[in-house]
Amino acid sequence: MRFAAAAGLCVLSAAGLRLSASHHQHIGLLYSAAAPEGRQALPGMPPLLNANNVYAAAGTGMLSPVVAQDPHRIYVPNSKSDSVDIIDPDTFKIVGHFALPKHSKGLLEPQHVVPSFDLRKLWVAQDLGDQLTLIDPATGKQGETIHVDDPYNMYYTPDGRYAIVMAEREKRLDFRDAQTMNVVKRVPVNCKGVNHADFSPDGRYMIATCEFSDDILKVDIESQKVLGQIPLQPAGMPQDCRISPDGKVFYIADMHADGVHVIDGNGFRQIEFIKTGRGAHGEYFSRDAKYMYVSNRGDDTGRSEGSISLIDLATRGVAAKWVLPGYSSPDMGGVSIDGKTLWLSGRYNDEVYAIDTATGKLRARIKVGRSPHGLCVWPQPGRYSLGHTGNMR
Repeated sequence: MRFAAAAGLCVLSAAGLRLSASHHQHIGLLYSAAAPEGRQALPGMPPLLNANNVYAAAGTGMLSPVVAQDPHRIYVPNSKSDSVDIIDPDTFKIVGHFALPKHSKGLLEPQHVVPSFDLRKLWVAQDLGDQLTLIDPATGKQGETIHVDDPYNMYYTPDGRYAIVMAEREKRLDFRDAQTMNVVKRVPVNCKGVNHADFSPDGRYMIATCEFSDDILKVDIESQKVLGQIPLQPAGMPQDCRISPDGKVFYIADMHADGVHVIDGNGFRQIEFIKTGRGAHGEYFSRDAKYMYVSNRGDDTGRSEGSISLIDLATRGVAAKWVLPGYSSPDMGGVSIDGKTLWLSGRYNDEVYAIDTATGKLRARIKVGRSPHGLCVWPQPGRYSLGHTGNMR
């Protein structure tokens, strides 16, 4: 399905921001590559290694020296048991576990494990608990817990200056100082369920999905203002959002439309829809940036397809579909350092899947806590993290 009509866009003025050079200590000012042609990059953003591949610094084995000695682990937030399980990816065994600190009788609901921009922290985001709990990636040990309003998910601006808390319940994007986590600006949004996002190649704007009102936002990073809002077709429930490797479009998984919307971010219009499978949810790129893995989660009524669709990024067609054995519910996760294993949580099955990216075969099925969600594969290749479960560049 392709779309020709352009959506209207109201453009607001931008205010300048200044970035301390200290944020770039480890992320490669030795690299010099231009921003996409004709566009000035966000001041302070590390330059792309290759203007034709946003993920050129996140290829097979390209670990930053900052993370090279970190233990290889899979950190799994269990949203209905308020805990984190830690898996050794070499043995497929759970080697660690901790309960998250409770301050009331209600659920904390840990949703995602989010790497910080500087790669030195992993944050367990707990929206109902209004808190973030630190994991030290150098040791895998639990650290401090801090109060943060409604952190369903979290991203980092491409200049490393701000964390953006996706305050879904509060209908806000909260820009916080990336080091202190103090609030700098709260940006209200006129949609329901704002929770996933990604950034343009030049870092100047963000496209964010609104799960419960079936639309998307375009947000200016310097001015910290919403530029526009458009609905998606076919109507559904948008989830994960990723910029394509060539930087030309954003892909948005939709778990009710059962496929992926293709968005022209610069023009802010939908140009295509790709059917993948029931409950399309998470999106991850192969290490060679040729394919995108789309997890088709199904739903909690038992109508679970339990599959992974491979989108050929050169054609935007579905090149293959891997169906997991039995009742499965692949959700969120990431790709291994060597690109050979796709790790996904099994949201409705209380398990984690390790999938061979060469064959699509299931390598392991690991039982974890209740309702695992946004697991984090760590370490990952890349110079810096833009958040979520490891959107690396």
